[in-house]
Amino acid sequence: MRTKITTAIAATAGTALLLAGCSTGSTDSTAAQSTSVAATSAAESQGTFNDADVNFLEGMYPHHAQAVEMADMVSGRTDNADIVTLAGAIKAAQQPEMDQMAGWLRQWGQPDPAAGMQGMPHGDMQGMMSPDQMQGLEAMSGADFDRMWLNMMIEHHQGAIDMANTELADGENPEVKQLATDIVAEQQREIADMQAMLG
Repeated sequence: MRTKITTAIAATAGTALLLAGCSTGSTDSTAAQSTSVAATSAAESQGTFNDADVNFLEGMYPHHAQAVEMADMVSGRTDNADIVTLAGAIKAAQQPEMDQMAGWLRQWGQPDPAAGMQGMPHGDMQGMMSPDQMQGLEAMSGADFDRMWLNMMIEHHQGAIDMANTELADGENPEVKQLATDIVAEQQREIADMQAMLG
């Protein structure tokens, strides 16, 4: 009798272990399939792009670079705490976006955007300042610098918004379009802040 009970317990335990093993394997398999699908979807998203996406990134990279350059000019030229804070926010937001844009372009087999900035006619791009404008700003200080910097940065931001809206209308890559959406929201907010500073 005891042998039969022992055998029955062993059989039941074995069945439970077998079922548990099947269940775990099934769960692992489902998780692996989900991970694989997500990875494939991400890869497809990164691999889908058109000329508008490339043009936007190639144009926005130097556009951001000039905004960072203008933000760097603030140090030592103004005591306006609001402008100093805004310049810091512009650098903090736009430098990582530049790195992201360069990464996408490299991934798509496009030239390094930093290399393409050499000798670029900045005045021909939307909202970009000419070399003469940049030199004029660099020579300013105090309230004159504040006024010129705010006016130039507003124009610069408006150019970026126009470029981002073109990407939203014509682009294909969802990640690049999300970046364009973020740029529009962020720079519209900063334009409102700068207009308030100008009074």
